[in-house]
Amino acid sequence: MLQSYPVIDMMETGRRITELRVASGLSVRELQMIFGFGTPQAIYKWQHGTAMPTLDNLVVLSEVFGVPIDDILVLEHTQQFEMSA
Repeated sequence: MLQSYPVIDMMETGRRITELRVASGLSVRELQMIFGFGTPQAIYKWQHGTAMPTLDNLVVLSEVFGVPIDDILVLEHTQQFEMSA
């Protein structure tokens, strides 16, 4: 029996992070300062879908944007595995 499990769509999640940042009225630089990052590279990687925020950074994004983590992550149900009986 094939079972479908969710996988994170990194590109769409990145777009979602960008949308939420803009809707919150925050610049990349302001978000960088919130996280205390020395450079904005991590945030740009998140927004471009080339890297994902760590779980603790997702918690902060959730609080900053005022949305649940589920509203930040974009999931697909395309990964299928054979389940043995």
